[in-house]
Amino acid sequence: MGLTITFLGTGTSGGVPMVACQCAVCLSADTRDKRLRSSIKVSSDTTTIIVDATPDFRQQMLREDIREIDAILITHPHKDHVGGLDDTRGFQYFQQRSTQIYGNKMSLDGVKRELPYAFDGTDYPGIPSFVLNEIDLTPFMIGDIPVVPILVWHHRMPVYGYRFGNFTYITDANRIDESEKEKIRGSHTLVLNTLRKQEHISHFSLQEAINLSIELGVKQSYFTHISHQLGLHCDINNELPENMELAWDGLKIVV
Repeated sequence: MGLTITFLGTGTSGGVPMVACQCAVCLSADTRDKRLRSSIKVSSDTTTIIVDATPDFRQQMLREDIREIDAILITHPHKDHVGGLDDTRGFQYFQQRSTQIYGNKMSLDGVKRELPYAFDGTDYPGIPSFVLNEIDLTPFMIGDIPVVPILVWHHRMPVYGYRFGNFTYITDANRIDESEKEKIRGSHTLVLNTLRKQEHISHFSLQEAINLSIELGVKQSYFTHISHQLGLHCDINNELPENMELAWDGLKIVV
C-alpha cells in the first residue's frame, strides 16, 4: 500500500519567521524558509490522518485543500501540537461526525485542558466535538493505515512518534531507547526533529539527527521542527549527506 506524506509544517514552536526577529533566516525570501508549526498528513486512497493539530492548523488545511480527515494523532500535548484543534469544527460540520483523536493519556488530558469547553458537558451550539481514543504502544489501524506508536523522550517528557508502514515520523525528541529504535529499523523513510546545530536539552541537533539516521540505516531521512537558528534552507541542505535533506512546508513524498 502506497502512502502520500504531506509536510503541513516544518517549523518549531515559534515558527519561521519568528515574531520580532530580524535574522537572515527570518528575512529570507526563500519560501522554504517560511515554516509553520510541525505537522504532517498521511493519506492512502481511502484514509487521511493528520499528525498534530498545530496553531496553524486552519491555514495548513486551506493551503492543501484538505476536505476530509479520518483521525488526528497527537504526539504530545504542547501548545504547538494541539493548539489548532478548535479549527476541526469545519470538518465536523461537513462530515457530520465528531473528530477522532488518538493519543496516550497524557496527550488526551492535555487536549481536555486545551479545550475545556468541549468536555464540560455544556451542549453549546458550535463547540467542537471529539471522540478521544486512548492508545498505548500497541500497534493499531486507522482505516487501512497501520500505526505503530514509538516512545521517544522530549527531555523528560514521553512523546509518541509513529510508524506507518515503511515511514516513521519522530518529532520533539532528543533521546530514543534502544528497544524503541528497533521499531524504526527497516523504515525506508525517517523524519526527525532537528532544531539547530547546537545541542539542545529536548531536541535533536543537526549532527545528532544525522548520526541517528546513519545508525538506523534508513534509505532516506528528512529533518523537521526546524528553528531559525539552524540556518538558511539552501545552505544547510547543501551540507547534508546525499540521502538526507531538510523538509519544507508543502513537500509531498510517496512512500
